[in-house]
Amino acid sequence: MTQTNKQPPPATPKQAAACCGPIDQWLDPEFFKAFSDPTRVSLVACIAKCGRGCSVGEVAECCSVDFSVVSRHLALLARSGVLEARKEGRTMYYRVRYAELCRSLRSLADALEECCPAPDSQKGTCNGACC
Repeated sequence: MTQTNKQPPPATPKQAAACCGPIDQWLDPEFFKAFSDPTRVSLVACIAKCGRGCSVGEVAECCSVDFSVVSRHLALLARSGVLEARKEGRTMYYRVRYAELCRSLRSLADALEECCPAPDSQKGTCNGACC
């Protein structure tokens, strides 16, 4: 993506922090917290590869973590928007929110690209602007 930018980039990190842009929206700490634990990453990968909603018990079978810990991890992933939770009777089912997750990751990539669309080959630095 090539960007024509009329504003000069901020001169300092303090000036950049004061500048609002799309990247501020997509760098969500709760979203990244969801992926900050290796067990949660494994659980998401397991459910994603399964391609359907899975019960907590089914998901717990794919890792060496106690059922209650798996349940807490899945609940956090649902609160962060990575998974969708559905209750049937006493059983909770979780599925990956594929479209929303893809949209969030693409939007983050686009926002990063707007900040720094291409490296300056002579200096090895970004030639992006305030995003």
